[in-house]
Parts: sequence; C-alpha cells; structure tokens
Amino acid sequence: MKNPKPRLILLTIFTALALMVGCDNDDDNDVFADVTINEGPNGDIGGDFTGNGGSTSQTFEYQNGLATADYNADITASAGSIFQMIVRDADGTVVLDRSLNGNIEPDSFSGVTSSGTVGTWSVTINLTDFNGDGSFSLSEGD
Repeated sequence: MKNPKPRLILLTIFTALALMVGCDNDDDNDVFADVTINEGPNGDIGGDFTGNGGSTSQTFEYQNGLATADYNADITASAGSIFQMIVRDADGTVVLDRSLNGNIEPDSFSGVTSSGTVGTWSVTINLTDFNGDGSFSLSEGD
C-alpha cells in the first residue's frame, strides 16, 4: 500500500491556495472613477466621466483664444458623489471652481467663467466617491 501522506499534503496545500485566491475580498478592485477627454476645435473641449464609488483627478490643457470660456456640466449620480471642475487661465489664476453633489439638485451647471488671460488654460476634473456618470464641456467665451 502506498503512503497517502504526500497526496494529502499536496491536496491540502492546493486547497489552501485556492481558498486564499478565491476568497480574496478586496473590494477596491471593483471601485473606479474615470474621465475621458474629447477634444474639439481650438477653444472647444469636453469629456465624459463615470464611476462606481471611486475617486480620481485629471488635469488637461486647451487653447483659449478669448478671455472667458463658456462651460457646462451635468451628472447623474448617487448621494455622496462629488464632481468638481476647476478652470485656470494662462497665468494659473482660477477663473472657475464649481461642484455638483450626487442626488442633490441642481444636477447641472452652466455659465461663463471669470475673465482671464488668453492662452493655454487648464481644467481639473475631480471625482470623489463618485457613483454615476456625467459630461462636461468648455468653449471659448464671448
């Protein structure tokens, strides 16, 4: 009769490894937030964003040939979700800082930024504990 101990030891090790991998309950793998930028002609830029409870921050630049920018944003998100748009002019001065909170009215905003310096502007989109989706856009102002 063969000694069953080596098989039993291998089976025990294999089962333990399978349980460790199979029972990995790291919920962070399911949580995400993402911003996609859609560039248009000079002075026009926008994007879409989505999340499943995650947080992210993305900054991008665009050329603004005028001293202001028209902006809008719209979200559909659950309570606790935060969307923030910060726009800086070519000198780095904040010309817009607006936020929307999920499941609270209003769920959109639009308008014209404060006047700033013409040139390369930057836009920072912050999503905090964001669960939902939305979109935003900027174009050269009046």
